[in-house]
Amino acid sequence: MSINPKTTPIYQTSVFTFDDLNALEAYFEEPGQSYMYTRYGNPNNEELAQEINRLEQGQGAVITSSGMSAILTAVLVYAKAGDHVLCAEEIYGGSSSLLSQELTRLGLEVTYVPSAEIYALEGYVQPNTKLLLAETISNPMMVVTDLARLAETCHGKGIKLVVDNTFASPILTRPLALGADLVIHSVTKYLAGHSDVTAGVVIAQSEADAKRAAQIMRTWGLNLSPFDSWLAARSLKTLKLRMRAHAASALAVAQWLAQHPKVQAVFYPGLASHPQHELAQTQGNGLFGGMLSFRMADDQEAVNRFMRALQQIPFAPSLAGVTTSLSYPLGTSHRGLTRELQEKMGITAGLIRLSVGIEDAAEIIADLEQGLAAV
Repeated sequence: MSINPKTTPIYQTSVFTFDDLNALEAYFEEPGQSYMYTRYGNPNNEELAQEINRLEQGQGAVITSSGMSAILTAVLVYAKAGDHVLCAEEIYGGSSSLLSQELTRLGLEVTYVPSAEIYALEGYVQPNTKLLLAETISNPMMVVTDLARLAETCHGKGIKLVVDNTFASPILTRPLALGADLVIHSVTKYLAGHSDVTAGVVIAQSEADAKRAAQIMRTWGLNLSPFDSWLAARSLKTLKLRMRAHAASALAVAQWLAQHPKVQAVFYPGLASHPQHELAQTQGNGLFGGMLSFRMADDQEAVNRFMRALQQIPFAPSLAGVTTSLSYPLGTSHRGLTRELQEKMGITAGLIRLSVGIEDAAEIIADLEQGLAAV
């Protein structure tokens, strides 16, 4: 009986078998032609990696257990003890914690670069500087990075550019095509998109970097389970449709919030008032994504009243699910930053980050309206 499934089955196994010693030797002589142990490779992980690599137009991708392990893998591709790493000052709080609290313990030196100096890097690059980590769209202030310009600066100074493309997804932006050396995603977010998977990925511009990332993943045990890989690969099939819906609703919501009397500011690249609006339009293929932030009065009790009055939008400190959710950067993703840096970045008590889902914009706006009415 011939069995030809349209969807790849789940290879929920930790180990694969061999017929004899000759088969074992063939595995080591021709990597990728067969499987031995799921930490080294699994058909579900491979399918997911190949599909994301195709979307990002890379030369190889490696699936990891989370977005954080993807960031760790990417840094370790280029840096070791004694090396220096640069990071954009406006970065996800988890990235900052990994660099400053953990990788410094392993002997890496880390310096943060303010947005105003990111394209020059004057005085920041040292002889042992290996890379700069930045985001396509910063979290949570939605600053859009000119990746082509940044890549030119980095390569002119002999360092690598690593880009976290989680907020944009490859549907909006492909950083490798703009000069990045490595791209990372928290697959947990838009790529998987249904708030039921925790995963990461590293995509490389060169085969050598992809092989090094794979070695790090295997040796450090950063692999993803077959079932989670299967779930994420399933979700990729609707990524383009979902991103268009996210972007359309987010633009409508941002425009509505911008005219609301209880909203002091809205941060969304799709608004003409956004400082990088034209860059975002070009770099984002005409889409601006599903993430936005807005500021109410800096009053935590007012924020609490707003949250409690919402009926459909939950306070869920993550992002990119098919249903809309909100987060509070001051108390979640960026709570580990110093108060001085929080204020410098604009992360205040009244800042709300909104992950706009794929619902009709009218439904989202109606819930926000009753939330703001309680403020």
